[in-house]
This record gives sequence, C-alpha cells and structure tokens, in this order.
Amino acid sequence: MAADQGTRRDVAWATARKYAHAAAEPVAPVRVPLGRAAGLVIAEDLVAATPLPAFDTAAMDGFAVAGPGPWTLTGSVRPGRPWAGERLEPGDAVEISTGAVVPAGASAVLPVESATAGDGAVAGPDLPRGKHIRYAGEDTAAGARLAPAGTPVGPALLGLAASCGYDELLVRRMPSVRVIVTGDELAHHGLPGPGRVRDALGPLLPPLVAELGGRLDDLVHVPDRPVSALAEAVQAAAVVEVVVVTGSTSVGTTDGLRRLLAECDAQWIVDAVACRPGHPQLLARPPGGPYVVGLPGNPFAALVAAYTLLGPLLAGLSGRALGKLPQAPLLTEGQASADRTRVVPVVWDGPGVRALGGDRPAFLNGAALGDALAAVPPGAEPGQPVPLVLLRA
Repeated sequence: MAADQGTRRDVAWATARKYAHAAAEPVAPVRVPLGRAAGLVIAEDLVAATPLPAFDTAAMDGFAVAGPGPWTLTGSVRPGRPWAGERLEPGDAVEISTGAVVPAGASAVLPVESATAGDGAVAGPDLPRGKHIRYAGEDTAAGARLAPAGTPVGPALLGLAASCGYDELLVRRMPSVRVIVTGDELAHHGLPGPGRVRDALGPLLPPLVAELGGRLDDLVHVPDRPVSALAEAVQAAAVVEVVVVTGSTSVGTTDGLRRLLAECDAQWIVDAVACRPGHPQLLARPPGGPYVVGLPGNPFAALVAAYTLLGPLLAGLSGRALGKLPQAPLLTEGQASADRTRVVPVVWDGPGVRALGGDRPAFLNGAALGDALAAVPPGAEPGQPVPLVLLRA
C-alpha cells in the first residue's frame, strides 16, 4: 500500500517517528525542588545567575604568590575563610587550599609539591601569570544559557543547577499512561493451556513505559469481545495523556480499536507503518481525549511499535527533542526488505553491528539479548550504516 499524506497510512518508519513527536502537545510545566527533578525535563532554559567561578579561586593546594620568588609568608587562606589582608605585594605569599579565594595581587598559585617552605618563607620556580588560578567567570558569564529547555535532568544537570544557586527547577512531569492489554487467548500465570498463550506484554510494558519517559497510571486486561469492553476501558482513561492498546489493531473480526476510533471521530496521526514487524501499529487522538497508541499483539512487533510511536510521542509530551538516532554499519547480509523498513535485533561487532536472529514477530529472544534494534531501510546493502534504537546503555 502506498503512503498517503492525507490519511498518513503506511507511513515510512522514520517519518512515523517524526509524526508522533510533532503531534504531541507538551504537558503543563510544574516547579519542583531539585531533589524531585531527576528524570524529568526542564521547561525553561537553565541560566547562570552569577559568573562561575564567582571569584578568583585556587586550582591547587599550595601558595598564592605575588611576583618572583622567594616569597615571605604573610598568612593562610582556606575555603570559606578569605585572607584578612587587602592585597599581596610583590615578594609576598599566603598558604592556600584548593577552592579558596585567591587574594588580590596574587600572580599565580605555587603547588605545594613544587615549593620549599620554612622560616616564614617559601621558594620555588617562577610561574606564568595566572598559573593554577581559576578566574571569576572563566567557566561561564552571568546570564549565559547553560542548558536549553527540553534538556533531561540527570545527575550532572542537578549539580550544575545547584552550583548556579537553584533550589527548584521548572520541569514537565512525566506523561501518564494507561495500558490496555486485549486478548481472549491470554494466560497470566504458568504455562498456558491448549489454544492459549502466555501474556508477555503485561510484564513488558510497565518498565518500557518508564524507560521511554512515561508514568504508568494503570494496566488492565480486557477481552476481544465484546468491543464495548474495549470502549469502556478507553473511556475510563480520560484523565491520562496516553492510552496504549495492545492487540486489536488489525482489521479482523476481533480487532475493534480502529472501529472504535472511527466511531469517535478520532484524528489519525499515523495509520500503519511501513515496517516489519509492527506494520498495523497506529496513533490517533479522539476529540478532547488522550492520545491512543495501538500496538500489535505479537510481543516483538509490539516492542518495535512502542519504540516507533510511543517513545517519540512521550518525548514530545515531555518537551524533549526527538534527537537523531546513532548509526553503525550493518555487517550481516540479507537483512533488508524490498519495500519497507525491517527492524532487527543486533549486537556490537567492532565498529559495526551484527544481526542476532530471534526476530519473528512473536519472539523476543533477539531483543532480550541485543544491544540495539537496527532499522534497516528498504534495499540497504551490507556494510551500509543503519539507524539504531539502543536497548542497553
């Protein structure tokens, strides 16, 4: 089926990711203490309120010296306890600790391992002006933008914000997600009986939602029939930003999600993606309702679809940029399809990646062991760089 820009059917894999991200309306920002901001995304630029460093500071333990040596010791300087004098004159020195304020008039800091001290004096090699001194504003000027809005909050950003004097950050909270797992054939404990299969998506999706930047609000199981059960489950999720429905995305007798979305006049964002596995995935939004992400019922196909549509959607809702996927040469032959993107589990092999196998739509073995999912474009040749969705840090 050819792609149709009007209905966005059978969309190219890379384009589907862009559509999902662009369709997201970021959640409202909230201000939280630094201790609660980790894992969220800043909603405004992080700006330096003062120069950093805020004062001239010693980069080494040793002696702040003025002019050529030897030098006469006139006191000491410790972090948080500036020197009591006004200015060092040529030939003077003060003992100094790393991080302490360098007195006015100092030309360099002589490291303790390079110094010989005794009888109220210190000697050592002459140093270039400014050696081992971090000058005020050397790292950043006051008012400089240190991180743009949309930057995820990790440990380094928290430390940076604290060093700039922030006690709180304006962030976007994690979008809330409700997962609806459909299927009359699903067993939830032990080995399944004849004609039934074990539910793999119930255990898989909660940590995947968290990995992709969402907050799981609820996970429920509903039967394929009647379709009203699915309608009630979707309607009950009106207070969340995203509803994820597994199974029920195709056009068979028991697949009701597309009919349900048509009946409520939903806006179609992506209606099927030109990839395998995961072709029948979808993204739509009923008027005034949450975004609805439809994932195929086969586990590996559902995983592929979640990385294709759910991940970019949650990034957009959080205010995060979609970002470019890393690429590496695919070293395994015979992985490309003629007309659609093929998504395969791979492992690193030197500078490239090698396909693992175990990638049939219902089988998760390759994904469980892989370092990444390679999105192999139609007609790709062996050795050609391909986009990677990383599975392991």
